[in-house]
Amino acid sequence: MRKPAIRLVIFLGVVSIIGIISLQVYFFHITFNNEERKLDQKIRIALWDVVEQIYELNEINYVGDNPVSQESSDYFIVNVNDFIDADVLEHYLVKTFEKQNVKLDFEYGIYDCYSEEMIYGKYINLGQRENESSRIELPKHDEFIYYFGIHFPWRNQYILGNIGSIYVLSGILIFVVLFLGYALVFIMQQKRFSELQKDVVNNLTHEFKTPLSSIVLSSDVLNENEIIQEPERIKTYSGIIKTQANVLLKHIEKVLGMSELENIGRLNKKNINLHELLANITDNGTWRTNNTNGNITIELKAKSYNVCADEFHFTNLIINLIDNALKYSDTNAEVKISTESDKKYLSLRIKDNGSGIEKKYHKKIFKKFFRIPTGNIHNVKGFGLGLSYVSSIVKSHKWKLKFFSEPNLGSEFLIVIPLIDLECE
Repeated sequence: MRKPAIRLVIFLGVVSIIGIISLQVYFFHITFNNEERKLDQKIRIALWDVVEQIYELNEINYVGDNPVSQESSDYFIVNVNDFIDADVLEHYLVKTFEKQNVKLDFEYGIYDCYSEEMIYGKYINLGQRENESSRIELPKHDEFIYYFGIHFPWRNQYILGNIGSIYVLSGILIFVVLFLGYALVFIMQQKRFSELQKDVVNNLTHEFKTPLSSIVLSSDVLNENEIIQEPERIKTYSGIIKTQANVLLKHIEKVLGMSELENIGRLNKKNINLHELLANITDNGTWRTNNTNGNITIELKAKSYNVCADEFHFTNLIINLIDNALKYSDTNAEVKISTESDKKYLSLRIKDNGSGIEKKYHKKIFKKFFRIPTGNIHNVKGFGLGLSYVSSIVKSHKWKLKFFSEPNLGSEFLIVIPLIDLECE
């Protein structure tokens, strides 16, 4: 599948997920509003019924507008325009709410026109039938003289409880959406991984084919009868075979090193003199680069330089970092290796004057098979395993790895190593 088609699939998938979630929120809002209107209607009918019963008890006729006024979503004012007996009001409220099937806790208060205060407040629990003192001070209403206020503190929770089926459907829908999103991400990751593997195979084929071709050609020349009379040519082609064989060994070491690290059960740690190790690597590693003008300098300032590490993997770690520094630098490459130490830590820095790396790639370069995009420029070959290997080695030793780089200003790797490791004590 081509990239534009993949982007279209991703875009449509994201739009679909957003659309489904938006529709679910909309339907939830509509359902909540419908339940809210039904409940408000039941409460108004019940309170109107209470007013009629009070008027019937007091033997008067009500004349006027609707006595029920909703001041807020959970607070109602009921104008009775006559004396209100608290016990009678409570009895009517409980009985009427049960009749309307409104099983909702409430608290009420009666306005006293003499003291101009809301008095006789109670909290009524319809479910447990346990009455308590009012939990809040109910607000007054200036337009009426004889009225009572009623407050429903758990109104929203009651409505949400009545639409519990929406929760189940929403949960199923969210699960399906998340599963589809995960499936889409997983498919894209697998596609990307497949492309990376394909690139690695192509690079691996090229990297192995070039030195093998040189070895085969050199061997053919050495098999000629006339070559015996030309010792200089024998020496030249023997040198080519040796050089290209070392190149093959280098590639094999990288692949096998990563494979060994993944399958390793325990690091074979021992005390290593870092300064001696660096000297051996730089003295014997000049053949590892085709950069004839490359220069490696060492600045050893660490006073404590014994490291507890696996010698094989630690050596490969340093070689990979030096190789990278030389490989991605110009013909006049400058690689500086330095050490510093304090009471607790030893710091190893490997810095180059190469092309540098953009900030957006800083975290990605340590992922397996990742290589920085270079368009149609393929002057630097590799498998995308070197820095992933370095990162894995550092994590296995429980060290810290820091990376600093800017385009055209080179790169620097800093490895912070604890000087005390109980495994080497």
